[in-house]
Amino acid sequence: MRRLLLPLLLPLLLAMTGSATGSAPERPNVLLILTDDQTLESMRVLEKTQRLLGREGTTFANASVSYPICCPSRATVLTGQYAHNHKVMGNNPPEGGYSRLDHSNTLPVWLQEAGYATGHVGKYLNGYTGPEVPAGWSRWFGLSDPSTYRMYDYTVIDDGERVHYGKATDDYQTDVLAVKAEEILRDFIRSGDPFFLSVAPVAPHQERSDEAGKGTPPRPAPRHAGRFAREPLPHSTGTTAFDEADVQDKPPHIRKLPRLSEAKRASILRTYRSQLESLLAIDDLVERLAGVLEETGELDRTVIVFTSDNGFFHGQHRIMDGKLLPYEEAVHVPLIVRGGGFPKGRTALQPVSNIDLAPTIVALTGVAARRKMDGHNLLPLALDPSQGQDRALLVEGLSRNSARPSYEAVRTSRWMWIEYRNGNRELYDLKADPGQLQSRHKAPALSKVRADLARRLAGLRKCVGAGCR
Repeated sequence: MRRLLLPLLLPLLLAMTGSATGSAPERPNVLLILTDDQTLESMRVLEKTQRLLGREGTTFANASVSYPICCPSRATVLTGQYAHNHKVMGNNPPEGGYSRLDHSNTLPVWLQEAGYATGHVGKYLNGYTGPEVPAGWSRWFGLSDPSTYRMYDYTVIDDGERVHYGKATDDYQTDVLAVKAEEILRDFIRSGDPFFLSVAPVAPHQERSDEAGKGTPPRPAPRHAGRFAREPLPHSTGTTAFDEADVQDKPPHIRKLPRLSEAKRASILRTYRSQLESLLAIDDLVERLAGVLEETGELDRTVIVFTSDNGFFHGQHRIMDGKLLPYEEAVHVPLIVRGGGFPKGRTALQPVSNIDLAPTIVALTGVAARRKMDGHNLLPLALDPSQGQDRALLVEGLSRNSARPSYEAVRTSRWMWIEYRNGNRELYDLKADPGQLQSRHKAPALSKVRADLARRLAGLRKCVGAGCR
């Protein structure tokens, strides 16, 4: 009975918190912090973020992304939809990129129409060059391609004006974004209007010298250089699949990968250490913005969401880098929500996804969405651990690269079932085999499991709105 009543009573309970006299409830502020290519494992180095957000909010330990590359994932955050519904199916045209999304109908537009001050700081969608400011944003400080992936010597569109940052210490990109985010945050607080501020640092994404350039390890802020110079790779036996020894259970595109040479291992380690160091400036950013909210008395009135657009490979399954394939290192991401009624210090174990972020913000703010969102409000799941345990979530991946074939997959609290469009299959028991070391797609004893997962995947492939839930 509790499970049935909670979704019905929740809106009433939230409304009652507004005022004992029956006046309209206070609308919460929302601060969204979205990192780039951050793995779940790397959260351990963000001590300030864990203290300020994790201890004071709800950590979703089984959070995933619906499409593990940048642009489709970010479009999902803006729409609450799977990629097959928002139509951003890649980072570049014609299937994807900035121009592919209908910017007139996104979360910031809905919030702005409802009286929210809206601001964005940092990376937006791949291919954004400016100088136009996308619909829905009251304030805009967006990184401009192709210089987005540079920690120094990059261009920003500052409310429609191009501004270039050079190579001075003060030009370090994450710190510049933190300063601007604080400026906009203080302006919003002074205005008295509820606000939605999206802050999207590029770290720990690799740097590139130009739009088509080869990735290089991200440079950390000078104060953090060398902090992880002795850090080993996270490849404890049985928990990850670093340089996986036996890949005969895997499809051909993995089986053909060679074992990692010493040179490749050294390259992966350099990138890994640099990425960890680059995250420390994000930890400072979180502390800075949380400090402003506390100083101004807005912390308890602000919902803070911290997550990443996708993860990243560091040699798992012999994959040197990137993120498009449907393995946990790319799909499983950090997600913490503080405020808005989310319980303090709680860890929620239900399967959740980035399709749930926009529906959660819409529910908390009471704004009207003009899309059929595919996700679920996360608050009922945080309040009631019995809800959502049987969720099945779609993971999509369109590829024009034969080395990484297109696929659709379904992820539950226990299983990951992958169907490649070339006919290959994989099945993993995520509880018994979290490193995805042994695909069970041919195991006779799991025939009913495969059939059920295939059925659920078929229902998700073209689902819309409530049909996805």
